[in-house]
Amino acid sequence: MKWTEEAEEAVKKVPFFVRKRVRERVEKEASEAGKSIVAIMEVKATQQRYLSGMASEIKGYQLDTCFGSGGCPNRARGGDDLLKRIEVLLKEEDLHSFLKNNVKGDLKFHHEFRITFSDCPNACSQPQIKDIGIIGAVLPAITVEKCSLCEECVGSCAEGAVSIDKEKEVPVINFDLCLKCGRCIKACPTGTIASARNGFRVLLGGKLGRHPRLARELGCILSSAEVYEIVKSCINLYRKKSTGGKRFAEIFNEEDFNGMERRFCK
Repeated sequence: MKWTEEAEEAVKKVPFFVRKRVRERVEKEASEAGKSIVAIMEVKATQQRYLSGMASEIKGYQLDTCFGSGGCPNRARGGDDLLKRIEVLLKEEDLHSFLKNNVKGDLKFHHEFRITFSDCPNACSQPQIKDIGIIGAVLPAITVEKCSLCEECVGSCAEGAVSIDKEKEVPVINFDLCLKCGRCIKACPTGTIASARNGFRVLLGGKLGRHPRLARELGCILSSAEVYEIVKSCINLYRKKSTGGKRFAEIFNEEDFNGMERRFCK
């Protein structure tokens, strides 16, 4: 559906974490009214109805992905099964009731516990600013297969983490730069670069707001089962320590982070 320039500018002023929902509702309501173009009046009317009914829209958590199942062209590690398990867990935990019992007044979207999944290090779903961010990861390794010196791996790496040792005729990976996206593995025609570990990076305790904070990354690549256990542990910690609607980042301290690393990054 087409939008007028004024309508586009208006929706850009809506907080980003509800902007997609507002935009979808504007288009839905405009379509139901028989309109083919969204103007400023449609945006204002829908926004007012949406914000006034916000409490009824809240379910206690947000679980986001970049492009949905199979939609990301840069997938490092598909996590569809893990996402389904996490969503079942979130529903079972009934965080909506927890928030209602701990927050004075109406619930708002910023009260919800937020988990997001990114299929690759492009991180379109913004895992760095969510309570829990999950990023698909593939750790590359050099095998015994002979390198053809084609340098396809070098060209595939946006971080400049891959080079060729011409004397030894092998690729070299700088793991201080490597983001574990798996592109060099896909690019290598000889199998000289292969996967050593396939899993997920996990970031904890990010948020925006008056006192923004970037999430911290656990120093290991984790399996689906380990990520699931981390999510369970974080929700338990949140239930135990959060009062008055405090975000996870506000109650997740250095000791908690170190405890997670000791437990899961062995």
